Amino acid sequence: MIGDIHGSLSALERLAGRILDEAPEARIVCVGDYVDRGEDSASVLRVLMDAASRDEVACIAGNHEDMLLMFLDEPEAHGPRWLRHGGLQTLASFGLGGASEGARGARLVALRDDLAQAMGEPLIAWLRGLPLTYCSGNVAVVHAGAVPSLPIAAQPRTALLWGDERFPDLPRSDGLWITHGHTIVRAPLVAQGRICVDTGAYATGMLTAAIVAPDAPVRFIST
Repeated sequence: MIGDIHGSLSALERLAGRILDEAPEARIVCVGDYVDRGEDSASVLRVLMDAASRDEVACIAGNHEDMLLMFLDEPEAHGPRWLRHGGLQTLASFGLGGASEGARGARLVALRDDLAQAMGEPLIAWLRGLPLTYCSGNVAVVHAGAVPSLPIAAQPRTALLWGDERFPDLPRSDGLWITHGHTIVRAPLVAQGRICVDTGAYATGMLTAAIVAPDAPVRFIST
């Protein structure tokens, strides 16, 4: 499971190479947040969509994909927030300069139109179709967290994308391990039924994957 990429294409390429060398049979699953903050969001999205089309990787949605799609749907309502949280870098990666966090009104609508054209409908449709979870055995991959008392199928969308205040401290009672990103940690960790793999790649250059196999300790690979 690969942690939050945030436009860090070079780190993704290096990590993918290491996974192929060290765990060639592993199913690669990405935990979301492919865009914003880093410099290469456009390339990251295209690489992941292409790999997913060949079933080389499984991708779930993160809250930054959610913000991007909300901007495309309602730019005036959701644009200011998205631009403050990394949207400017995503626009730039698609060749759209001249934006600022202070953009409002018609300027946001124009930026949305330009971004939609630059992305193209296939990429937008792929983002809209990303699932919120990936499950295998007793491991569930989500972006941000899960309500400890609820099964994965009953989780609120907001908990999966944005987290739940009970998630860090209250262990699950069903034996399910939750692999997630969203919350940056200095080093990947395994604790209380959680596996956290967000090591802040866009700021640290450290992108992390967790290798999870039956009857074996969790192993981490980082750039």
